[in-house]
Amino acid sequence: MPRRLALVLGDQLDISAGLLDTLDPARDAIVMIEAREEATYLRQHKKRLVLFFAAMRHFAEALRARGFTVHYHALDGEAPAASLAAGAARHEAGEIHVTEPGDARVLEALRSRFPGLVIHDDGHFLTPPGRFAELSAGRRRFVLEDFYRARRRDTGWLMQGDAPEGGAWNYDRENRKSFGRAGPGTTPGRPESAPDATTRAVMAMVERIFPDAPGSTQGFAEPVTRRAALAHLRDFVERRLPRFGDHQDAIATGHATLWHARLSTSLNLKLISPREVCEAALEAYGAGAAPLNAVEGFLRQVLGWREFVREIYRAEMPGYARRNALGAEAALPGFFWTGETEMACLADAGRQLLDQGYAHHIQRLMVFGLFAMQWGAHPLRVHDWHMEMYLDAVDWVSLPNVLGMSQHADGGLVGTKPYCASGAYIDRMSDACGQCRFDPRAATGARACPFTTLYWSFLDRHRERFSGNRRMAMQLRNLERKADELPAIRKAEMALHRRLG
Repeated sequence: MPRRLALVLGDQLDISAGLLDTLDPARDAIVMIEAREEATYLRQHKKRLVLFFAAMRHFAEALRARGFTVHYHALDGEAPAASLAAGAARHEAGEIHVTEPGDARVLEALRSRFPGLVIHDDGHFLTPPGRFAELSAGRRRFVLEDFYRARRRDTGWLMQGDAPEGGAWNYDRENRKSFGRAGPGTTPGRPESAPDATTRAVMAMVERIFPDAPGSTQGFAEPVTRRAALAHLRDFVERRLPRFGDHQDAIATGHATLWHARLSTSLNLKLISPREVCEAALEAYGAGAAPLNAVEGFLRQVLGWREFVREIYRAEMPGYARRNALGAEAALPGFFWTGETEMACLADAGRQLLDQGYAHHIQRLMVFGLFAMQWGAHPLRVHDWHMEMYLDAVDWVSLPNVLGMSQHADGGLVGTKPYCASGAYIDRMSDACGQCRFDPRAATGARACPFTTLYWSFLDRHRERFSGNRRMAMQLRNLERKADELPAIRKAEMALHRRLG
């Protein structure tokens, strides 16, 4: 019987994890489990299942190469496990240890099964334990920008003494360029990681065990090892980071990657660390290989936003998952899973999501998220859909992004205003409207853009709630100018729900 049994979860593939440093390979053991419950509690994209299981199998081999005893329960192995807790319980040990899970549901299940469970801090993240609480103490509101500036000062990244590099903390206004009529031109694309024998075996298993899951395993080319993840990081820094800043918010139909990093799967599985991706970007800036607006924008996403939402999750769960400040109750339309819709922007993003399990942050926020919020979808169902379809979704990062930023269901804890907009925003930031039968300027009539119809109806429905929000003042003034049209807009919204719902 091992002295200690360390349970390593599918999103904890960190070879530098503090938990591993506490283990004695001669006396302790590690258990890893492809739990059926984790694969089926939501109906997940096939490529998502492949990503997690292939990365876990490769990580188990990396641990064995370092001398650890690893008990691995594969879904198609001789001893498959129904759940993480059930699998771990098969192994007698003096103590059960785990790094803090990034899913409150998993943590509660493990604590219930193992009352003496020893939980270790997750050293993957950049924010020291207690720092968020220290920074937010006594503050009526504590928003991302407050946290981000404090962490810039803490790290010294992009700082000149106590002043920000270049004289500004935030270059967001320089990161909103559209591609215009010329489009994005030739884009550098993204490297592909060809599946090896281990990954191909997982692909076959997923097709066999989960034939009705969304998507396909065909074309899977995600990094599932640390070595491959580091190669993807180098490729981003060298080929896409220099133009990342200018076009962070732009959308081009038929283009998935553009100049985005697409490192979130590797970060969220912990194959690479946020420190090394930030330092790689900073090194490129120091060498003159990437401009300030690109590196600052990237740093704001990793040092700022990613760390901020993780701290929100830890501080506010489990109650956070039940928040529904806007009282939204509708189901999501079926095209969220199929991409089959006449709306060109949603059809393009939906086909891409079904094919790759990926959409960049503006497609998530201002195409899928915008439609869902203005449609009135229940926020937890939007979160479930996000967990089902996106390869990089883990509860700690998905929930605050969806409930807080995307759906404004937390009442303004994460974002100070809802991200609501008409079809005009999509027309400005993408080429989709030129390919669509709907007119982004029209809220009623045969060519009315559903985004525009839903936008005005959303503002009308929640005008009292947002009347005291200074950031919503202009939108509410514009709503007053629509007074004569509102009965027709409400009627058009009802027709949309009948047709699409």
